[in-house]
Amino acid sequence: MLSTPAARALLHTRQTTFEGFAREDGLWDIEGHLRDTKPRPFITGSRTWAPGEPFHDMWVRLTVTQALEIKAIEVSMDSHPHPECSQVIPPMDALIGARIGKGWRKIINEHLGGIKGCTHLRELLANMATAAFQSIPGTLSNPNNPEQPPLYLGTCKSWDFDGPVVMRVYPQFYQWKNTVSSEST
Repeated sequence: MLSTPAARALLHTRQTTFEGFAREDGLWDIEGHLRDTKPRPFITGSRTWAPGEPFHDMWVRLTVTQALEIKAIEVSMDSHPHPECSQVIPPMDALIGARIGKGWRKIINEHLGGIKGCTHLRELLANMATAAFQSIPGTLSNPNNPEQPPLYLGTCKSWDFDGPVVMRVYPQFYQWKNTVSSEST
């Protein structure tokens, strides 16, 4: 828990949630939701938003395979500050066929970066990867190559190849070094 802050006034609230679902057809749905509100009236263009009324209320659903290939995408903008905002929904289909994994943020930016997309939807998409990894069994392991470490090893302090967690949980990969030459790839 954070310490007690100095006296202050709330200016903005952003809520994001991510959920992962197993579907009966063997696919997975990963959903992201972003909601922005202000505690005072907020004006965008000719519209005034009431205190607490969401001026961003956006949803993304990715339907993916176990290998994290995107089979379908659905986007909803229940609230957005400008009429033009919804024009970014059709280009989102460019992600169908892409795979969530290494380079995911680059893929998002290639297809939806800048004026092709929406900052808020890109933010949701980027973080939906973690929800997918947490939701879908086996996505972070290498079942076809048990000699390779799970993909999350070496990605944070706890999962340091030279650290105590890897030594305890994955002793076979403690102090592991990739022996595959980068020249051969």
